[in-house]
Amino acid sequence: MTNDARTDTLRDLYESWAKRAAANPTMDLATMRDMYEESHLLATEPEGITYRNVDANGVSAMWVIPEGAPDDAAIIYTHGGGCSIMSMHSHRKLAGHLAKAAGVKVLNLDYRLAPEHPYPAQLDDAQAAYRWLLEQGIDPQRIATAGDSAGGNLATTLVLALRDAGEQTPAAIVGFSPWYDMEHKGRTLESNAATDALVQRPVVEMMAQMFLGENGSPTDPLTNPLYADPTGLPPMYLTAGGYETLQDNAERFADLARNAGVDVTLEITPGMQHVFPFMAGHSPEADAAITAAGNFLRRHLGL
Repeated sequence: MTNDARTDTLRDLYESWAKRAAANPTMDLATMRDMYEESHLLATEPEGITYRNVDANGVSAMWVIPEGAPDDAAIIYTHGGGCSIMSMHSHRKLAGHLAKAAGVKVLNLDYRLAPEHPYPAQLDDAQAAYRWLLEQGIDPQRIATAGDSAGGNLATTLVLALRDAGEQTPAAIVGFSPWYDMEHKGRTLESNAATDALVQRPVVEMMAQMFLGENGSPTDPLTNPLYADPTGLPPMYLTAGGYETLQDNAERFADLARNAGVDVTLEITPGMQHVFPFMAGHSPEADAAITAAGNFLRRHLGL
């Protein structure tokens, strides 16, 4: 299979989801969630990884442990899916590839989902899991947060919330195609609409509504970090695909953070779809992004 064919697999799956949703406009949420769980099929099974379910302060989670990983360091991973679909299972392989690249065990969270549990349930769960890691004796400077899409948002807002509460913050943040803009004002939401096979305006509008619920605000810095003051955030690694409508979410936050003195690495990979690291083990672009994120994490976690 050629590199192009491997890369097209992600686009093809996204297009199939869009077609199935269009053919069934009254699709219930349970069916939609089942459909999106297929994302785990995109990555190869990472070798040398052990998986173990755990209760992290009342939050269901999965330890993703690469061979030789130290006991005193961890990455909190928050999966994407608009905070309303997907799970720790859909992202198990992606978390495994990141864990292996970084040489660090990953706490892959199965946080509560909207609309049954709107904001701030997801952020509350992430904070509870972080405090659980501290209770296990792991120093904050040996902890990083990571996530994709809405999970990239959570990986960022978790650190913002901890900073605002005066708590010690993790040492680094990784965001794959982070979704920050709850107002849907980004220029690439329109300019990349023809090339993005999955994320279109109606999708983000629907998911934002479910996530925010009746009481959440699209301009709250803890739902939309584009309204946050990033001062004091740890180093960040952000990536996005050049074909995706959320491309400028990463770009805009990177600019905001750099202006506040934060060390930000931003990489836009041409021709790639939303959360292209899903293709880990099958796509050179996905593998390159995960390797770069892993090297970044090793450096900032002192490994």
